[in-house]
Amino acid sequence: MRIGIDVGGTHTDAVLLSGDSVVETCKVLTSADVMSGIVEALTRLQEKSALANSAKSIMIGTTQFTNAVIERRSLQPVAAIRLGSPSGRGLPPFVGWPEDIAEAIGGTVFELDGGYLYNGSELAPLNTAQLDTAINQLGRLNIEAVAITSAFAPMNAAPELHVNERIRQVLPQCRTTMSHEIGRVGLLERENAAILNASLLHFADYVINGIENALASVRLSCPVFISQNDGTLMDVSFARRFPALTFASGPTNSLRGAAKLTGLNDAIVIDIGGTTTDIGVLRGGFPRESNLVVEVGGVRTNFRMPDILAIGLGGGSRVNNNGLSVGPTSVGHELVSQALVFGGAVLTASDIAVAAGQASMGDRSRVRELNSDVVSNCLDTMGKMLASSIQKMNPGKTALPVVLVGGGAAIAPNTLDAGFEIVRPEHCDVANAIGAAIAQVGGEAERFISYNEIVRETAIEQVRSDATMKAVAAGADPDSVRVNDIEEVAIPYMDSGATRVRVKVIGEVAALNSYPTSAAVR
Repeated sequence: MRIGIDVGGTHTDAVLLSGDSVVETCKVLTSADVMSGIVEALTRLQEKSALANSAKSIMIGTTQFTNAVIERRSLQPVAAIRLGSPSGRGLPPFVGWPEDIAEAIGGTVFELDGGYLYNGSELAPLNTAQLDTAINQLGRLNIEAVAITSAFAPMNAAPELHVNERIRQVLPQCRTTMSHEIGRVGLLERENAAILNASLLHFADYVINGIENALASVRLSCPVFISQNDGTLMDVSFARRFPALTFASGPTNSLRGAAKLTGLNDAIVIDIGGTTTDIGVLRGGFPRESNLVVEVGGVRTNFRMPDILAIGLGGGSRVNNNGLSVGPTSVGHELVSQALVFGGAVLTASDIAVAAGQASMGDRSRVRELNSDVVSNCLDTMGKMLASSIQKMNPGKTALPVVLVGGGAAIAPNTLDAGFEIVRPEHCDVANAIGAAIAQVGGEAERFISYNEIVRETAIEQVRSDATMKAVAAGADPDSVRVNDIEEVAIPYMDSGATRVRVKVIGEVAALNSYPTSAAVR
């Protein structure tokens, strides 16, 4: 038995699974503090099935950390230490950041000599005098969160490790994020990822303590895992160190849940929520990852993020202009009080779905007199919005099946003019929670390697070993870890035939007896 929970902007969904079978599901409104919503969802599951009390693990997907960055709240001041001078001074840390988030995090910067080149040769020796001066300044400023970034750290992390150890010795109260542990090769994007992560460390304690307290309040004492943005899991101790790895985990869970519910490994997934629709592509049962730089709250990063197209269409979307325009504004989590079928005064996409007989919610008599042209226009508008977005995401000439999931899936028309096959699986409204529940633990590593200097198989094994270490640290059973994806990209403008090698591994959750049996907060 295991429980999957997904905390969305409108609803908190929960499922109880026995093996691959869905035992019970529930959906509650997301609370302002999020944690009481989790308590309500778990309580509902326990009321529906006593088997919920026998759950061996709980997997949770949350948007808390993404929302904190987008809304510029709960962020801790961070000092950025970069080892890349003198050549890196042209583009200092925080370059290109929106002014408001740069101010929220602090913008304290130390640019020091050091780092390596892509081929492993030293860029500049580490200047210990500069480092000591920076650490002393950190102490005077009372900064307790530090992001450490070194040029080409994924190839040689020694400078970051040295600075991290020195900070721990002198300022043990400081919490650090080393860029090689969280980002990919690109310096600025990897540095940005490390800074964002460091700014969330204090908030991560608050959120995870709240999750553990929520479980304790309903007398559940099983291990807890948090969803990552690549469709895998990490245990709570790992999540405390790397909260930024949860960015975009909601859409990822929906895609994984869609794969589980349909048995399809390759498909286009449309996840319709209360405010937005997220459209992604399944490849081999996992979300297709974006190859582009991804912005989080206006900050460029190189996280392993799913390739998602978001449009302003959801169950709470406002219907305007006699149905010729839908969204992007939405009543969101106030749907149950503002929509016509719930006694409100706002015509929403959900009202249209009820009037058309596609959904059953609220009081249908309240939309019985809706103009049929408005209903028809709105269905046509929503169908065109979805079909256009699907065409943008379709990876080839052959049309993939389209899977509808999410609490707002009922607003989608039964057919699309583009001719795509529509699949509406059972339990599609809680696919995100199912995706969280079935996820495995993952790890990823990346390097620049010259096949002129090392045998390809040996090189890939080295990167695989690094990825495996990360997966085990995140809570994977070492004996179950296997390679999920290998990506090799030749870099023609570099010497020695350099190739960027990325390896992703996944594994089952480690033996449950290796985890503490109490959910009490330290």
